[in-house]
Amino acid sequence: MASSTRPKQRLSALLHPTLLLFAVATVAFFFAHVEIEIEGPVGWAASLPSWRIESHWLLDIFWGGRPLTGYHAWVFSFMALVFHLPLALVGSWSLRLEARIIGCLCLFWICEDLLWFILNPAFGWARFVPAHVPWHKSWFAGLPTDYWTFTLVGGCLLAFSFWNRPGKAVSPPGA
Repeated sequence: MASSTRPKQRLSALLHPTLLLFAVATVAFFFAHVEIEIEGPVGWAASLPSWRIESHWLLDIFWGGRPLTGYHAWVFSFMALVFHLPLALVGSWSLRLEARIIGCLCLFWICEDLLWFILNPAFGWARFVPAHVPWHKSWFAGLPTDYWTFTLVGGCLLAFSFWNRPGKAVSPPGA
């Protein structure tokens, strides 16, 4: 009996992370469209009736030097709560699940932001350059440095969340 569950565990070990990444990308695709409808051709809530803090030393550290807007403060908080909702639904929490959620959030925002540019008729891939995207202050290898940083952080958190410790079976969802 144990030998028949091992192939299922291996498949699950590969399939689950793949399906999770596909789900995160799908949610990012839909949310990018929502933000395109909200912001239109003007990025970073520049034309929205929202409060704005243009510069502060904490924004340089935690926000990549971008202005903090009321829109972004609320939408980032909302999405963090949405990603945590399944924990409240099942009444379970663990360090691995928290790592998975934060990793997914990191990858969600990178994917959503990139899709906002690619899908937005006012931008597209050709205009995804520093000259047309002033709110991304730092770029490396043709992409904002945030993309590299949060892809690495998100990927490491996801890898940790799925990592099987030697001698231990595949962790149950709440482990």
